[in-house]
Amino acid sequence: MNIYFDTSVFVAASIAQHPHHVPARDILQSLHKSKRDGYTSTHTLAEFYSVLTRAPFKPPVYPAEASQLIENIFDSSMNLVALTAKESRSAIKDSALKGLTGGKIHDALHLTCAAKASCDFIYTFNLRDFRLIADESIRHRIRSPLS
Repeated sequence: MNIYFDTSVFVAASIAQHPHHVPARDILQSLHKSKRDGYTSTHTLAEFYSVLTRAPFKPPVYPAEASQLIENIFDSSMNLVALTAKESRSAIKDSALKGLTGGKIHDALHLTCAAKASCDFIYTFNLRDFRLIADESIRHRIRSPLS
């Protein structure tokens, strides 16, 4: 069983004060204990770093700490899905046709990566946006670690 994780799950799992820390941490820990394969996109690394180092967490996450978290979380047990240039352009074109703006492009890229990896489930805390932009064929796979 292949399980895809959005950046929001990694952020919540990494910040003890985050309101969704426990369910995010638990779902990632259960992945490590199971025979399931975890997936996320290569762009998650940059998105994760960006969120950690710019969000007003108390205490703040400094660049060296964010880099260490990336090393710890994105080890060999998490498969990274990379899009080709053609796949990225196609996802952007599809997003434009749907009228998506701003950060929703990141969600669209996540969904493209999850589909590419044939993931059975997609975990995010951004259910509304993911379900809004997902194609019918993948919408039913989107879940929250809270459920």
